[in-house]
Amino acid sequence: MRTLGVDLGDRRVGLAMSDEGGRFATPLLVLEVNGVDQARGPVLELIAKEGVGRLVVGLPLNMDGSVGGAALNAVAWGRSVGAAAGIEVVFVDERLSSFEAEQRLNERKRAGEKMTR
Repeated sequence: MRTLGVDLGDRRVGLAMSDEGGRFATPLLVLEVNGVDQARGPVLELIAKEGVGRLVVGLPLNMDGSVGGAALNAVAWGRSVGAAAGIEVVFVDERLSSFEAEQRLNERKRAGEKMTR
């Protein structure tokens, strides 16, 4: 089953797609939006086109684990898209994902690895 990963943002929505076996995910594209509601249509089209069976949405909890406005919006958006597409929706705590990615990048830079874009 293919899985579509979504990282919601007010200006950018990042998408990653798994392989058919659901084992490996690769970055797919970044949607430039003016609010998450603009991402709904393109995401639903992608789900239908690619035969996606599961949606994974990043859940931006507050650092203390509480649910703030951004997390509530992510849950509402994910449930809406999942219901419209008729697929399972899973929410994943993303509190430290950006911090951890930045730490790994800094470690690679300190080790002398040349970074390219």
